[in-house]
Amino acid sequence: MNIKRAKEEIINTVKAYLSCDENGNYKIAPIRQRPILLMGPPGIGKTQIMEQVAEECNVALVAYTITHHTRQSAVGLPFIEKKKYGDKNYSVTDYSMSEIIASVYEKQERTRLTSGILFIDEINCVSETLAPTMLQFLQYKTFGNQKVPDGWIIIAAGNPPEYNKSVREFDAVTLDRVRKVEIEPDFEVFKEYAYKQVIHPSILQYLDIRRENFYRFETTPDGIFFATARGWEDLSEMLAVCEELHIPVDAEFIYEYIQHDRIAKDFANYYELYNKYKKDYRIEEIVLGNYSESLIASLKTAPFDERLNLAGLLLGRLGRSFVEVQNTEKYTEQLYESLKVYLEQLPSSETRPDLLLKEIIENEEAELTHKKQEGLINRKEESSKRKSLATLKKYQEVLRTESGNTSMAYDTVKRLFGEEKEARKKGIEKTSGELDNAFLFMEKSFGEGQEMVIFVTELSINYYSARFIAEHGCKKYYEYNKNLLFDERREEIIRNIEM
Repeated sequence: MNIKRAKEEIINTVKAYLSCDENGNYKIAPIRQRPILLMGPPGIGKTQIMEQVAEECNVALVAYTITHHTRQSAVGLPFIEKKKYGDKNYSVTDYSMSEIIASVYEKQERTRLTSGILFIDEINCVSETLAPTMLQFLQYKTFGNQKVPDGWIIIAAGNPPEYNKSVREFDAVTLDRVRKVEIEPDFEVFKEYAYKQVIHPSILQYLDIRRENFYRFETTPDGIFFATARGWEDLSEMLAVCEELHIPVDAEFIYEYIQHDRIAKDFANYYELYNKYKKDYRIEEIVLGNYSESLIASLKTAPFDERLNLAGLLLGRLGRSFVEVQNTEKYTEQLYESLKVYLEQLPSSETRPDLLLKEIIENEEAELTHKKQEGLINRKEESSKRKSLATLKKYQEVLRTESGNTSMAYDTVKRLFGEEKEARKKGIEKTSGELDNAFLFMEKSFGEGQEMVIFVTELSINYYSARFIAEHGCKKYYEYNKNLLFDERREEIIRNIEM
């Protein structure tokens, strides 16, 4: 199955294993709660979906790469304990608590979450001395003499033997006690994820054309060469920063992330062409509606791949605006929730209005710090929350200088938040205008041709564009969405490009 389906399976498992009856007992007894064993190639996203599942299910996450552990840290250190059996005293070997089990209890105390996921990665790549411990862990949910607490779901991951020489095969007895989930790379699933994570447009456009290069793992006499989903995502973040800092990018640089010589060179050539088209066609001017008829005329005779790249560049530029609108929506929502708490407390509070808001800010800052330390908030949410807190501090300063009583404070906050809503409205209108301009340009240049099919299809697939259009509408999108048969024509176009 693909990684998206695997994530759904894990979410459903968390819900089922944590479900209790009217007496508070688990509907599936802990002894019957089989650990999940994810088997798939490296760099496919197994660790990332654990973080996503924990966040979406509101449970804690403790993750370990077991190859970094010794038998002592996993099982615990031995010590001599005095015990009495019958009339005689004996010295007996016992074990301290496993570092991993201790981490579970510490996570519970810090997060105040009693349920969670214990994720053990590379479980089939352990040393010979640790292998029996891992089998015991999967079969009996224990490390040494310590049991994994109830309410914690065990998920392990490993690589098939063709990807790792250190792999150890599990016996049938162990496999009969786990739920084995085999994961395969799937570009369409990655693409859906990539849009949401704002992967660099050049990477998405390249992989859409060269899908066979999305995930490659080749063993040759000269060594191992590979390209993985993790490599593309990490390269994406670096590309964005390099562009911002004007750092040059070449094939050798790309090979540091995509360790497959041919693919690295191929993408380097594409990335150079991508930047050339971006400069030549002045994409920023197109979305503002500033372009010449001569440009449209030149496109009609341009090679097909060049026209397709232009459509991709437009999508990438619009994508930035869609993301900005979504970030503003989230920021405004968080700001509203904080102000709602403030205005609810304001009438009955004896604290000065600006000092009351200061208390709320300090409480929210402390909560944000706690969530960040425990991995309970992602970077986007953190960024949005920090922006909201910065705005609240500005409001506090205005309240300190302008508002002396409750009534005045209410009016001040209402006025200030009204300015935020107006800015949000202008951002939506700006993005709607850019989308309309892009459609008009595509219409004049390509009509209902293949380029328009790709353009509208990608708007439908992209999380941010689809959400923006659903909430704010786009007349041209609905017209073409109704008239064009996307799926069949898009697949035909991709096949033609690959030939």
